[in-house]
Amino acid sequence: MIFNSIDFAVFLPIVFILYWFIFNKNLKLQNLLIVVASYIFYGWWDWRFLSLILFSTIIDYSIGISLSKQESKTKRKTLLWISILVNLGFLSFFKYYNFFLENFITAFSFFGAAIKTNSLNIILPVGISFYTFQTLSYTIDVYKRKIHPTKDFIAFTAFVSFFPQLVAGPIERASNLLPQFLKQRKFEYFKAVDGMRQILWGLFKKIVIADNCAQYANIIFNNSSEYSGSTLVLGAIFFTFQIYGDFSGYSDIAIGSSRLFGFNLKQNFAFPYFSRDIAEFWRRWHISLSTWFRDYLYIPLGGSRGSTYNKIRNVFIIFLVSGFWHGANWTFIVWGALNALYFLPIFLTNNNRNNLDVVAKGKHLPSIKDLFLILITFSLTVFAWIFFRAENISHAFSYICSIFSNSLFSIPEIKPKAVILLLALFIIIEWFGRSEQYAISKPPSNIIFRWLFYIGLILIIYFYGNFSEEIEFIYFQF
Repeated sequence: MIFNSIDFAVFLPIVFILYWFIFNKNLKLQNLLIVVASYIFYGWWDWRFLSLILFSTIIDYSIGISLSKQESKTKRKTLLWISILVNLGFLSFFKYYNFFLENFITAFSFFGAAIKTNSLNIILPVGISFYTFQTLSYTIDVYKRKIHPTKDFIAFTAFVSFFPQLVAGPIERASNLLPQFLKQRKFEYFKAVDGMRQILWGLFKKIVIADNCAQYANIIFNNSSEYSGSTLVLGAIFFTFQIYGDFSGYSDIAIGSSRLFGFNLKQNFAFPYFSRDIAEFWRRWHISLSTWFRDYLYIPLGGSRGSTYNKIRNVFIIFLVSGFWHGANWTFIVWGALNALYFLPIFLTNNNRNNLDVVAKGKHLPSIKDLFLILITFSLTVFAWIFFRAENISHAFSYICSIFSNSLFSIPEIKPKAVILLLALFIIIEWFGRSEQYAISKPPSNIIFRWLFYIGLILIIYFYGNFSEEIEFIYFQF
């Protein structure tokens, strides 16, 4: 089931009514309802993969309980490694088996050894990268004694499978989300209104911005050899806004939906395209994943401590793993490596924490310097997204080579005026809401203007939304 579907539009209010009007007096029944609703939500796509979530839940729940009873360091490490190997084993098989197999065959072919083997027709379970990391963080934190394991299996199952953020995040830590399942929740009108507002903004991002940009990005990338350099630049920009509108739109709907049920999820995007350097961009893009890698990989490797070699090594590891997490394709690894190269100069010169505050805070417009830095950072990001979107490395390089040709200064063949105007409106709204959790969290205070604003957004979604088909979110494939 996807957020931009009629199915979800029916599903959400049914669960909401049952949750607050039927099971509101019993916490365990509320949690059980969430588990049932979450399994229906996920099983709507393919019920066979529910067994994977259930198995991962049972393994990590049992290991958490065992860790609380075990004092032996050796046995505790063994339990932790069981959790890591089981979870990453499933992830590696479903996501990377064919990738490693194909590259293994290619490597041996390079040396003249022909190997015949068959790849498997493996279906990638939706959201496996997200719920795998979520359960792993639980066992790691229990192992480090940062949190106490829960004995409430229903609450833990609800934490692992919570339907708003199950498929594409945010990747929640047990320390933040799990305690919310263990305490009584009360309906709060203003929190629910705020949740609906964020859902509306998320749908605008997905249906109007992402899906319209996707239409032209797909045409240009899929036929890149036929277009001028200027058109290819436009295609890369369209994809840049597509992936942001798509992924941050999902996060907005997930966070807003969670708030309807009394849960608070952490912010996952903080207006990353207004960043003034790459370090700031990565503090604002997919925050839940970036902080996960920071806490569970980068810091254990030594972080920014040690020699210059160790610092460079750790930065490359974190970005390469981040790229590989996104998919079994060399394009993602190159995308990660490119971002590492962007990041290293400001990191090694200790300038990676220069821009911690909101750009042009308290001002309507940025300074000339800030505007210049934003445009440079945005341009670097657009360039890197070409590798992310390309079908393979060869396609990425041919796309880039075609950009840097004489046709770069020609008039683009594709000029979707409506989409460009919608993007301009989107950027303006995001800019004036950049200090908030999401762009429209503080609508006009006057009730008439506020409702005119809401109605205007709904009308834009209705008239300019891409409803030709229910387009899945990009990160479903990750």
